[in-house]
Amino acid sequence: MISNSVPSLLLTGFEPFGGENLNPSWEIARELDGELVEGLRVKAWQLPCVFGAALRSLDQALAAHSPLLVLSLGQASGRCDLSLERVAINVDDARIPDNAGAQPVDEPVLATGPAAYFSTLPIKAMVAGLRAAGIPASVSQTAGTFVCNHVFYGLQHRLAGSPVRSGFMHIPLLPQQAARFPGQPSLPLSTLVEGTRLALSLALRTREDVREQGGTIA
Repeated sequence: MISNSVPSLLLTGFEPFGGENLNPSWEIARELDGELVEGLRVKAWQLPCVFGAALRSLDQALAAHSPLLVLSLGQASGRCDLSLERVAINVDDARIPDNAGAQPVDEPVLATGPAAYFSTLPIKAMVAGLRAAGIPASVSQTAGTFVCNHVFYGLQHRLAGSPVRSGFMHIPLLPQQAARFPGQPSLPLSTLVEGTRLALSLALRTREDVREQGGTIA
């Protein structure tokens, strides 16, 4: 029996979207659900790929588990590594409709919110640790403007000023997804699970981020 007294960390993933029949972010979260990482129990939670509804579901997850750390995962085609997001912006601007058919354009995530929030995770230390373990990883300067950024911004707003650290990591496609699009990068689920497990461990073990190059020219 799993004890409910063990403190938890929340790992969210999304349902499939855009015509896909799976989403690697949820496949990872489901694989890690119930594991112990640095003394915390992983609690997986699937979010709908729907503006607004995703944040209501996130609120339910936060209330249900009172986590000490939160990492949200999202699928990003075209990415070739585990991408630790630096900043969430207060913009919903959807290139495609969400799973409920909504397609907001130039709308704020939160009308009264600030322009942006930064991740409170030690993203550069996490990237360094992942690379040292042979897992492709990088700091990303944009989480896009679709439901991933919507959730990232909403998460950081909800936890602003609290001791609970949180952030977002984008995940590349799985090989079976990428096979439909020649040249599209992908990583196997085993590598994604291993990398996410290590990312969580690094986030929990690292109190101060490292100071090293992680920016881009353009």
